[in-house]
Amino acid sequence: MRLLILGDVVGQPGLLALRQQLPILREQHQPDWVIANAENAANGSGLTPELYRKLKDAGVDAMTLGDHALRKKQIFKTLQEAPDLIRPANLPAAAPGRGTMTLSKPGLPDVHVITLLGRLFMTGVQADDPFAAFDRYLQSLPNQGKRQVVLAEIHAEVTSEKVAMGWHASGRASVVFGTHTHIPTNDAHILPAGVPGSGGPLASGGGPPPLPHTAYITDLGMTGPYDSVLGRAVDKVLPFMTTARPQPFDVADIHAAPTVHGILVRLDPNSGRALSVKPIAQPADVSAPPFS
Repeated sequence: MRLLILGDVVGQPGLLALRQQLPILREQHQPDWVIANAENAANGSGLTPELYRKLKDAGVDAMTLGDHALRKKQIFKTLQEAPDLIRPANLPAAAPGRGTMTLSKPGLPDVHVITLLGRLFMTGVQADDPFAAFDRYLQSLPNQGKRQVVLAEIHAEVTSEKVAMGWHASGRASVVFGTHTHIPTNDAHILPAGVPGSGGPLASGGGPPPLPHTAYITDLGMTGPYDSVLGRAVDKVLPFMTTARPQPFDVADIHAAPTVHGILVRLDPNSGRALSVKPIAQPADVSAPPFS
């Protein structure tokens, strides 16, 4: 079983790169599911129903959102109704939409997905404890006591919080992946089950028994313009940082090295065990459609 999980889609450059390169990635890797973080699709901040449909048309099977999940009011209805779009699970209970989803296809095990907001240095959002939210999610899943395919996204600013979530979920999730900081980290690897030094697998929090291995990466990177400052135009961000004069942080130009970043994970469909995790970095060709 193969999963292609893509980093934050940033603005028009990210959408165009996805439209161009995802068919190639599908042909090369034959993923059973393609999942992408879409919270920066609307000019760098939020998602709209139109962009949700465009991402679906581009070949994305399911989408997650982060701290900009509720930035666009027009997405609220889609969040309430779409079975393949989720916002962070540890937002207040009254927030529009759902924080988890289950992806199903004939002949494949269900894929249970949760996305969580970190709390360290994440300003402007009200988020509960992501570790406790993950534990509650495991306890809510059907077929307790059986190993299942569980994906946990940690959308966070601080690498230590993402790494901690990886260890917290090790042996209990098939994949833990970080998003938000837009820079791909060089630490895609398989975690052993449990917490080092604890004397065994993590026992608290409930859920199914430990899996042999969990795929992990601290940040997927972004699907967007890499000749930029985290997707924003260099000629806007740099003057602000060097003079303190306010600037509009526009998304970088569509020709600023748009690239698709993420990971390809192979899982044992019978156990949910991660067999391998491979970083993906697919540059777009800006001289070809849909850029030209």
